[in-house]
Amino acid sequence: MLRPALALIALSLLAAPAQAAEKRVWRVDSVIATRTGDNVVVQVKGAVQSGGWSHARLKTARGDGRTLVVEFLAQPPSPTANVITALLPVTAKITLRGGRGALAVKALAEANEVTAQILH
Repeated sequence: MLRPALALIALSLLAAPAQAAEKRVWRVDSVIATRTGDNVVVQVKGAVQSGGWSHARLKTARGDGRTLVVEFLAQPPSPTANVITALLPVTAKITLRGGRGALAVKALAEANEVTAQILH
């Protein structure tokens, strides 16, 4: 039998709303990719269509060897959240290991994609 305090914690965890799945941000505005040794540092700036988005990040996707591909993702606000409706800036950065033969980086968003050459 659980103690009352532990039972309360267990019930609150079960009642907590699940985190929303990540989605692509609305658009990519710019991509900067710089080679540093064997790594490629990718910085992406873009926008979402409302407030409340969090945890913006870049996730690697399948490329063709010449182009590294990243998805620009973030966690959207909950459907019941009160948020402003406006284009708001978001940024994310990732360091990719390897990519020696890659010449460019492509960032994917919901409305567009942007490709940039890797700077040496």
